Amino acid sequence: MTKFLETRFQLEEEQTTVRKEILAGITTFVALSYIIAVNGSILSMAGMSYEWVTLSTALTAFIGCMLMAFVGNSPLVVVPGMGDNAFFVFVLVASFGLTWQQALAATLIAGILFLVIANKKVTNFLIEVIPKSMIAAMSGGIGMFIAFLGFKNSGIIIADESTFVRLADLREVIPLTAVLTLVIMVILFLKNVKGNFLIGIISGTLIAVTFGLVDFSGIGQGAVSFSGYSSQLFAFDFSAAKGFNFWIAVFSLTMMIVFQNMGAQLSMLPEKEKFPVSFRINALSVIISAILGTCATTSAAENAAGLAVGGRTGLTSFIAGILFLPAILFVPLFRIIPQSAISPVLIIVGCLMVMNVKDVLWGDFSEAFPAYLMMVIMPLTFNVANGLAFGFIAYPLVKGVMGKSKEVKPLMYVLSALFLIYFILGSG
Repeated sequence: MTKFLETRFQLEEEQTTVRKEILAGITTFVALSYIIAVNGSILSMAGMSYEWVTLSTALTAFIGCMLMAFVGNSPLVVVPGMGDNAFFVFVLVASFGLTWQQALAATLIAGILFLVIANKKVTNFLIEVIPKSMIAAMSGGIGMFIAFLGFKNSGIIIADESTFVRLADLREVIPLTAVLTLVIMVILFLKNVKGNFLIGIISGTLIAVTFGLVDFSGIGQGAVSFSGYSSQLFAFDFSAAKGFNFWIAVFSLTMMIVFQNMGAQLSMLPEKEKFPVSFRINALSVIISAILGTCATTSAAENAAGLAVGGRTGLTSFIAGILFLPAILFVPLFRIIPQSAISPVLIIVGCLMVMNVKDVLWGDFSEAFPAYLMMVIMPLTFNVANGLAFGFIAYPLVKGVMGKSKEVKPLMYVLSALFLIYFILGSG
C-alpha cells in the first residue's frame, strides 16, 4: 500500500513521505474541521437549513479534495470559506436583496466564469504579467490577515470603541489559554517536532478543559437529520437574472473568488507549476458547491497548517478529504474544540507567509507602495479582496506618476479598472 501511494502521488519526486503527507492531511483537516459546524450557522441566517448546509459543506469539501488529490496532485484543500459564507449572507442576500436560491444561481454563474478565467494559458499569462512584488505582497497580506484572524478568534485581541481593537486582559482565562497554547506550539515548531500543530491543538483543547472552557453537553446528542436534503440540490433560481442588480452581484462575487484564490494559491503552493491545474479545480469546486447548495469554496488559509508540517502532494488533500465524510457524524465533537486551541496555528502560519515579503522590491517606491497598501488593507478591512483591489489600483497609478508607465503590463491596467468598478459598485 505504501509503495502504491508513493508511486501514485510521486512522493519521492516531491521529496516527501507517506507518513509526512498523512500527518499533513490530518493537521489540515483538524485546522479546517470547524467549518463543518460553523458554515451551517452562518448560511442559516439566509434561510437555509443548518443540517442541509452541514451535509453540503462536507460533501463539497470531500469532492474538492478528491479532485485536488487525483487530478492536480495538489496538497491544497478547498472548502466553503468563512469569508465566502459571509459574502453569501451579508452581501448577496442582505445587500443585493437576493433569496438564497437566487444567491446560489449567482454562485453557479460566478463559478462558471471562474472556470473560463482559469484556463491554463490565461493563468500562466497572469503569473507572467503580475509583478513579483505584487505576488509577494499577496502572500504577506494574507499572512497578516490570517494572523489577525488568529489573534481575534483566540480572544487575545478584542474590540474597542475608541481604538477599534486592543489587547485583551491576558489574565482572563480565554486569552490566557490561547497564549499558553501559542507558547507550546512555538516551542514544538522551533524544535521541529513531528505533528507540532496537531499536538498543539490537542494540548490547547486539554488546557481549555482544565480551565472549564469546554462544554461537553452537546456530545451526547442524537445524530443530525438530513431528511429533505434533496430540495437543496440544484436549487437555483434565475428569476432575478433579468435585473441589473443580479449581474452586479455576479461580477462582485467573481472578482472576489478569482483573485482571493489566486492570491492564496500562489502564496501557498509549494510547487508553483501545479497552480494552473489547482486553480481550475478550485473553480470547478465553486460550481459543485452551488449544485450541492452551499456558498463558494476557497483555497482555505488553514491549508498553510498542513503545508507547514510537510504536505506537498495530493496525498495530503486525499487524507483531509476522506476525513470530511465521517466528520458529518461527529459535528458535536468538533464543536468542543475551542478557538483558543486552533487560533495559535493561524498566528504562526501568518508569520511564515509574511516572511515572503522579502521578495518585494522595497528599494523601489513604485513597487513598495502598492505592495504595502495590499498588505495593510487586508487585515484592516478584514477582507482579502479589498487588499488586492487597493494594490492593483495603486500599482499603475504610482508607476505613472513616477514616469515608469512602460513597466506596467496592459493587463495591470485592466485589473486596476475592474477593481475600481468593484469599489464603485459598493462591493468592497
